[in-house]
Amino acid sequence: MLRSVKDLEKFTIGATDGAIGRVKDFYFDDSAWVVRYLVVDTGAWLVGRDVLISPYSVGAPNWEGKVLPVTITREQVKNSPHIETDKPVSRQNEMTYLGYYGYPYYWGGGGMWGTGGYPGMMLPGSAYAGTIVEDAHKNDDPHLRSCNAVKGYHIDAKDGEIGHVQGFLVDERSWALQYLVVDTSNWWLGHAVLLSPHWIEEVSWPDSKVTVDLKRQALQDAPVYDPNVLLTRKDERAIYRHYGRTAYWSEDERAVA
Repeated sequence: MLRSVKDLEKFTIGATDGAIGRVKDFYFDDSAWVVRYLVVDTGAWLVGRDVLISPYSVGAPNWEGKVLPVTITREQVKNSPHIETDKPVSRQNEMTYLGYYGYPYYWGGGGMWGTGGYPGMMLPGSAYAGTIVEDAHKNDDPHLRSCNAVKGYHIDAKDGEIGHVQGFLVDERSWALQYLVVDTSNWWLGHAVLLSPHWIEEVSWPDSKVTVDLKRQALQDAPVYDPNVLLTRKDERAIYRHYGRTAYWSEDERAVA
């Protein structure tokens, strides 16, 4: 199921023994376009401290109650490595964090989550769990970006600007960012449309600009995205047919089968 990242903001993170805080942002991997961490404001509980929560610990969302349950305790969170969320998160920070919780490294395996396509596939006891060599990746750039910071980035097609990033749609199982929500109203009196990160040619982080491998007319004629309606597989098929692209779920569903 695909959900708007915006809808998940302000959700309460529910530990096994009480609330931890509220989601304020997401860090995604700009090479794989997958959410690696939720940034959580702990409020008055841990005054002045935001914490990172890995999708490894997140269970099925309670949409009605606006709660994301996690399989960790408040005490674990309180004693977790202090990572300054307003500064770049280094690979060493990640290794310390993942080591503290006993989570496997997600990098180096060829899949979105190590050797698997979902966080749970890499947890101990899973048939997909594998060992990642620590020294081989300890100096890597983790490519982590803030979803909130990327909102507002300009979108350029092959023949000119088409709008700006309004938000993202995330797969609640794999935590992959499957679509950028693009607001086209600053180009023509338009609407919101969806773009896959796989159609991006380049992201200029210093210029806050995303260049896509499409023309403006293709975006103008694209199916309209309505944030008030859940996106179905039928809707996605229409999007991919319109752009003439190969659907991402063809490979995903074969892998699951």
